[in-house]
Amino acid sequence: MSSEIAQPSRLTLIRHGESNVTVNRVIGGRITCSGLSELGRRQSEAFVERISATHELAPDVLLASDFPRAIETAEIIRRSLGPAVAEVPIEEWRDFGEHDPGPEIDGMTFSAYVEKYGSPDWTGDPDSIIFPGGETLREFHTRVESGLAEIRRRFAGKHVAVACHGGVIDAVTRSFCGLGITGGPDFRAKNTSITEFVAPTSAGWGWRVARFNDAAHLAGLPPSTAAAHPGPAESVDTSTGDSAEETT
Repeated sequence: MSSEIAQPSRLTLIRHGESNVTVNRVIGGRITCSGLSELGRRQSEAFVERISATHELAPDVLLASDFPRAIETAEIIRRSLGPAVAEVPIEEWRDFGEHDPGPEIDGMTFSAYVEKYGSPDWTGDPDSIIFPGGETLREFHTRVESGLAEIRRRFAGKHVAVACHGGVIDAVTRSFCGLGITGGPDFRAKNTSITEFVAPTSAGWGWRVARFNDAAHLAGLPPSTAAAHPGPAESVDTSTGDSAEETT
């Protein structure tokens, strides 16, 4: 039996543009996410300008998280990604949504969360309860793994692009690199950055990291929008505990 895989495939993860919940310093789950900020739309248009000029991305399939900020990003950038995805409806995948904080925490300000629950420990036990009523880190990573399995099943041999979140990019990177759910390297992806993985061509080989956090198109844009409601220096992200600008 041949050990060769029929066709290599590529997975491109594109983090959404800056979101309104980031600017408003709230924990934005599916309930309260309201899409992109003005800067987030500018970041997405900068992505379009870059890819339209370089033609470096031409996926066969474009998927999006079911969060409004990811869907809006996908709708903006799709016109630069080639004819295969330009006019095709974008599938919204719950498995690639950000870490779900649950209904009690969704929409709570970062400062209110820290005041009530304290600063979370994102480097500790992945089964600990960080968001009462929401997902643990292990549950979040298991959901993302389920999405990866479905991509392998449905899109073998295809180049798949996904508009998603910093936490999802962290989870996929950890999975492909054989790392634990917590601890180890700190993987932070900027808004509208490109992270790509190439599937193995032979049995026994792992996925290859082609690039991580490629955000060259953001040169000249402000790094973030000033917070509408400044909170504590260490805000509460819905995935890794990084600053709101970096991951949500």
